[in-house]
Amino acid sequence: MSENNTADLRSERYRKMTETPVPKLIGSLALPTMISMLVTGVYNTADTFFVGRISTQATAAVGLVFSVMSIIQAFGFFCGHGSGNFISRMLGAGEKKEADEMAATGFTLAVIIGLFISIFGNIFLDPLARLIGATETTIADTTRYMRVILLGAPVMMASIVLNNQLRFQGSAVYAMAGLVSGAVLNIALDPLFIFVFDLGVMGAALATVSCQATSFIILFIGSRKGVNIHLHPKNIRLNGHYLLAVLNGGSPSLVRQALASVATMLLNTAAGTLGGDAAIAGMSVTTRVMMLLSSALIGFGQGYQPVCSFNYGAKLYDRVRQGYFFCIKVGTVFLSAVTVFCLIFAPQIITFFRDDPEVVAVGIVALRWQAAALPLSATVVMTNMMLQSMGKGIPASITASARNGLFFIPMILILPRLFGLFGVEITQAFADVLSIAVSIPLAIRELKLMKKAV
Repeated sequence: MSENNTADLRSERYRKMTETPVPKLIGSLALPTMISMLVTGVYNTADTFFVGRISTQATAAVGLVFSVMSIIQAFGFFCGHGSGNFISRMLGAGEKKEADEMAATGFTLAVIIGLFISIFGNIFLDPLARLIGATETTIADTTRYMRVILLGAPVMMASIVLNNQLRFQGSAVYAMAGLVSGAVLNIALDPLFIFVFDLGVMGAALATVSCQATSFIILFIGSRKGVNIHLHPKNIRLNGHYLLAVLNGGSPSLVRQALASVATMLLNTAAGTLGGDAAIAGMSVTTRVMMLLSSALIGFGQGYQPVCSFNYGAKLYDRVRQGYFFCIKVGTVFLSAVTVFCLIFAPQIITFFRDDPEVVAVGIVALRWQAAALPLSATVVMTNMMLQSMGKGIPASITASARNGLFFIPMILILPRLFGLFGVEITQAFADVLSIAVSIPLAIRELKLMKKAV
């Protein structure tokens, strides 16, 4: 591609991101990310569905290792969102060289951290399994599943970074292609590895890592297409300037995912103490179902993120505000419909994954309570995405930590002491209600500042 053609394409992208009506632009960018998130949510629940055919202990083991996967994802999103936000703002400001250098730096940082997690996680495999809540009845399945997941950490993190960098450049279709292809492969490989090859929970882990490797290859190819930033070793800059930029833009994601991991460990410990393996399995199924149902909202918000960061970098603050309010309205209406569905069909949803009366009893209560508070998530999620995309690291970290940190962790320590297992089942709902009290004031402050700057 000639330099003139490349320049024309970049100018066309700039006009698209800064002149297209905001609802239309968000819709065009959100559709691929929503599809990606929904398909990813389906493959996440596929593990739970197929492992649920093995035993309650296997289902519990997958739920336990979810906290470790959250740590891997935490650092992946830390590097991906941290570099992606910066890239989008630099492209909006016309600073192509800095965008190129950040892309290579964010990717390299993710691989280095992934190798560290993989090596040390496998060295301390058994102590780690005990730490996340494995019991004598679940320790074998937990270590089998976790060993493979840890080995795949570098590829998983690299895939997350490429996906986010493509999204923040406005190339949501390439990002979707990578995630969807991997997810479809995972759904196909789960029954093959688990049942045909008789690998049990290890087969589920191998399917997950295989899908991540496939996604990485396709995303890397996508990054070499068109005006997307091409990764090159000569652009790696592991210096203070870029590392601080990643820290500022990625810390909200790291805080959110890391606290989610801690919260999951505390949740599994409380559930196991009060209700045994069945309670852990019930809460695990509920968590995966809620992730699937929330994935559409997150995908919709991801369509807003490049619009927010690009236009913020271009100083078009009115478009940032307009997109924020548009996403909250659409998200709240959608989640309200999801709430009604879950309240009515909770028994059927939980039974679909594990037909064990004890598991179902726990899952029904937890799902209904979490669903009741779900519409509030639109405001919390969109506020966090807006602040993070603008590079507001501290307020974004506060909103990110509210749901699974500031409120969930105290609640999971208090409510089970007061209400037993029922306290475990209602903790997330209480945390969601309290989170909105933190998000709204922070959103109002930034919205007012942007209004004055217009």
